[in-house]
Amino acid sequence: MRVLMFGWEFPPHIAGGLGTACEGIVKGLAHNGVETLFVMPSASGDEDQSATTIINASDVAVDNVSETVEEYLDKVKFIHIGSNLVPYADPEEFGKLVEEDKKRQVKDFSISFGQKFKFSGKYGANLMEEVARYAMVGGTIAMQRKDDFDVIHAHDWLTYYAGIAAKELTGKPLVIHVHATSFDRGSVDNIDTRVFAIEQKGMQIADRVVTVSDLTRSTVINRYGIDPAKVVTVHNAVDFSGRENLVVERGVKEPVVTFLGRITYQKGPEYFIEAAAKVLKRTKNVRFVMAGSGDMMNRAIRHAARLGISDRFHFTGFLRGADVQKMFALSDVYIMPSISEPFGISPLEAMRTGVPSIISKQSGAAEILKYAFKVDFWDVDAMADDIYALLSYPALADFSARMGYDEVNALKWNGACAKLKQVYESVVK
Repeated sequence: MRVLMFGWEFPPHIAGGLGTACEGIVKGLAHNGVETLFVMPSASGDEDQSATTIINASDVAVDNVSETVEEYLDKVKFIHIGSNLVPYADPEEFGKLVEEDKKRQVKDFSISFGQKFKFSGKYGANLMEEVARYAMVGGTIAMQRKDDFDVIHAHDWLTYYAGIAAKELTGKPLVIHVHATSFDRGSVDNIDTRVFAIEQKGMQIADRVVTVSDLTRSTVINRYGIDPAKVVTVHNAVDFSGRENLVVERGVKEPVVTFLGRITYQKGPEYFIEAAAKVLKRTKNVRFVMAGSGDMMNRAIRHAARLGISDRFHFTGFLRGADVQKMFALSDVYIMPSISEPFGISPLEAMRTGVPSIISKQSGAAEILKYAFKVDFWDVDAMADDIYALLSYPALADFSARMGYDEVNALKWNGACAKLKQVYESVVK
């Protein structure tokens, strides 16, 4: 079995859990005898290619893969997205926009054929333009490597159009992997309609939709109107490659409670700060760390200051690679208070390091973790009680750490990818 896989990031250059999951997946697939070609917008050359072959989209010139530009556009059936695209209400209106914009696209694509695009691979202001160009390059790669793969696999909305282009141009089956949805990134009443439409189109055209939790599967079925028969849950896992025994020198004597993730609305950073304030009313013998970056970071700093806990509260900024592992090794309690978390790999990584963990009930990880403490994200009193209990009762913390370690030790990518291989086999004729 051979897979053409479209991703957006890959370690060591990552912005969150998506790249980490992609690395685990290609390694798990290799263990199960599945070969992967992993396409990413901008590769740096220092990625681990022991389990996959990485194709740098920035090195690929767009080929004229059809007799005419019009024929190419007809096959691919996607719109060149501009940042000023007006929101649309339904797929019918989206179809009209495609037809109205087709003449302009013909001109744009004529100029683009034979060009290489230098992708940033980031999440900047021109993200929508990069998504559209990535689809063009994805179609080219699929045609060039048509005999080298049996199935196409696209990770998250950023790559869905690339997956669609590859499917339309080669006729190979498409599996899309939903790591998060628009409803996880914002409130129900405040989603990006452009992103929602890309997600829905990818789900509709895909032969199978893989979700990282039953929670996300329910969202895909109920919010996007996708046939339940083609939506399959494959829970995420954790890489146990020798990093769990890391020993570091502590710079403080007090126990450390850690939040590690993007400091955004979805991750619930303000609930962590509120819980920290409640714990510090009971004891000053504890330090709280918020490791990460995001659009709410300045707001979080001001929030901690207003509550008068800044002397016990520390912000590290964004961490990656070995620094993430060091942070877990320094921690006595890990907490993930996410408002909406499709899965959440970080508590598995914390538990792998022997750190007792508290997670929100509104997370996919809560479906499979028996020995993590679970609270509603909004219940800061319960959150504070659990933190205080784990810090105050060593026997409880030791039991949670030991049982949690054994639990996540059984959640390896090899097992998850055995299920993923079955999904591939179900769509390959």
